[in-house]
Amino acid sequence: MTRKNGSDPKQPWAAAGNTQPHAVRGWSGRGGGQVGYLSPPTMWRATTVQACGLWPFAAGSGAPMTGVPLGQHLMTGATVCGDPLTWFTRARYISNPSLFMLGMPGLGKSTLVNRMLIGLAATGVVPLVLGDLKPDYADTVRALGGQVISIGRGTGGINVLDPGAMGQAAARIGGEAGRALLAEAHGRVLNMVAALVTIVRGRPMDDHEQSVLSAALHLLRERTSGGRPVLLPDLVAVLAEGPDRVRAVTLDRGETARYRDAVDPLHRSLVGLLDGPLGSTFASATSTRIDPAAPAVCIDISRIGESDTQLTAAAMLAAWSDGLGTVAASHALADAGLAPRRWYFTVLDELWRPLRAATGIVDRIDALTRLNRSLGLADAKITHTLKDAEALGSEADKAKARGFVERAGMVVCAGLPRTEMEELGRVVGLSEREISLVSSWSSPPGWASAGDHEEPPGRGKFLIKVGGRPGIPIRVAITDAERHLHDTNTRWTPARTARHDEGTH
Repeated sequence: MTRKNGSDPKQPWAAAGNTQPHAVRGWSGRGGGQVGYLSPPTMWRATTVQACGLWPFAAGSGAPMTGVPLGQHLMTGATVCGDPLTWFTRARYISNPSLFMLGMPGLGKSTLVNRMLIGLAATGVVPLVLGDLKPDYADTVRALGGQVISIGRGTGGINVLDPGAMGQAAARIGGEAGRALLAEAHGRVLNMVAALVTIVRGRPMDDHEQSVLSAALHLLRERTSGGRPVLLPDLVAVLAEGPDRVRAVTLDRGETARYRDAVDPLHRSLVGLLDGPLGSTFASATSTRIDPAAPAVCIDISRIGESDTQLTAAAMLAAWSDGLGTVAASHALADAGLAPRRWYFTVLDELWRPLRAATGIVDRIDALTRLNRSLGLADAKITHTLKDAEALGSEADKAKARGFVERAGMVVCAGLPRTEMEELGRVVGLSEREISLVSSWSSPPGWASAGDHEEPPGRGKFLIKVGGRPGIPIRVAITDAERHLHDTNTRWTPARTARHDEGTH
């Protein structure tokens, strides 16, 4: 049947006299039905300042929007923001301002942390990269106008007996608060020297040796005047001298032989620090102190050889101790009303390096990180897998290393094999779907038939876990500025490409 105007009565658009149909879905006829279909409108993102006429929005995003913009939600495309400091202070999503990141090499772990570092620096937070191994963050810190300190044989050293910023702050504050800060500085120095001895020996110090070491350090502080820092050779000289204050701790009862039996193992280990595999890196005064007023700080240890595992681990621990001591001094001055309050974001990368240095070193890492004052400090610890903890010597060390993950407010996973994800799931609680998703990101790239560079499927993809909440899968797309500042494969860049980059930037 056809109407006089030639329209088909089965087509509603024709009955209305339209010449062009709208998109129609469904079936016509008895028992059927059709519905017009309109393409979804274009979506735009804007700040509340730019889109103030539309605020408040009728429907919100399912992803957190507080903190540094990290990337897009893999499922919804919504912007995801977050960092351990903002989620602790403003959003209150987490009860501990810390982040623990795991993932296979080359999938972008340090790139994501670098983005957090840049975003937090823009809000006035001071980033501290304590032990940059490649280096991954030195160029970013320079671009932020920060301080880059190089540590290594022939390039710079750290005096682990120097209380540094904590000692200066204690003298400036004075009174009971100053004495309390000086006692805290003494504990930090004691733990740092014990960590170095543990690395040289390959096993922890004995309890009586720590008592001897503490007494010798107290004596050196009293003897040294004029602002001259105490050095490791001075500590060795005190043990060789055997003053009464140190002898009393050893219970030698006036017998020199008993004293020598008690202190000789420690004496030998300290001599090994000066003349052994750690060289002169810790034997002289600190080459460059951390500037408390710097907007960002990076301690670059990339000049230490890859095979020099003992020196690498020792330099990382010394950098952590010095940096965290600077944070404690800053807060002590702010508490006393002598300096403005500053917040800090510390990056502890390649955590597996010091963990494998010696049995018992996990105790020293735990002591160094626990001695810092919790207020005003967020940290990011980065390693590859939980197997880094399983490689430790004793079950006690393994449990303490797993505690780093359990205590973290945020756990971020890049691509990991399924067995690793299942192990991690027993610690932080992962669903089967989350395990399958993250393990799929650990697959290698396909064989590029045309010789084009093809990235691994998991590069730039992360799962953020907070407590028992469902994980947030995100994709991070870096900008050209980030790519230029954060190239972790510079040694693999062809010479002609490097020259081209120098001419264009």
